Amino acid sequence: MTHAPPSRRSVKLRGRAFKALVLAPEAPLPDWFADLDASLKRSPTLLDGRPLILDIAALAPDPDVLGKLLADLGTRRIRILGIEGAAASLSGTASLDGLTLPPLLVGGRPASSIEIPADADPETTSLMIEGSVRSGQSIVHHTGDVTVMGSVASGAEILAGGSIHVYGALRGRAIAGAARNPRARIYCRKFEPELLGIDRLVRTAEDMGTTLRGKPVQIWLDSGSIKMATLD
Repeated sequence: MTHAPPSRRSVKLRGRAFKALVLAPEAPLPDWFADLDASLKRSPTLLDGRPLILDIAALAPDPDVLGKLLADLGTRRIRILGIEGAAASLSGTASLDGLTLPPLLVGGRPASSIEIPADADPETTSLMIEGSVRSGQSIVHHTGDVTVMGSVASGAEILAGGSIHVYGALRGRAIAGAARNPRARIYCRKFEPELLGIDRLVRTAEDMGTTLRGKPVQIWLDSGSIKMATLD
């Protein structure tokens, strides 16, 4: 008795969009790398854990220059997810001098840029945001506290080496103590965050429940776990 071969299910492919940062090198490359190194010195974890796209449209490098560019980024532990703005001559190229070439991408849409704080006076340890932080914005300040006089919108991010104070609603992501400071705290007038972090610990909205939602709240670390309580 012959058995029919088992039916196989088709493989499903799903589309998904992620926000990525774009590095757009310019000539002369030594000057561009000097600026990049200065930015990373001010904010050492600026690119950590972030998907990165390399836009080479303005540079228009030949394969040898592109290979060296990727290698130089690699020495800085910068991993590129994809390449945008590549010339047609690179289409179909899988590797350069043994270095695997990231996928060539098209159709990217611009989004808000990340603000890198400039060199500050050594005595200045806080950053004041007079208004609100809009969706898509990312504020990075590793040298101290960040105070937002307005709100932090959904899709926005605050990363501070010290504490974070939000005088309006906190609806985006807030990470305090990013400079390995477990004593940092987060304060907000209206508690509606997407993600919270202090030092190296994080909690997502799904882990926070609804008890404190909409209330003034403070967040801190205690015995290696994130604690939350109302300010009232």
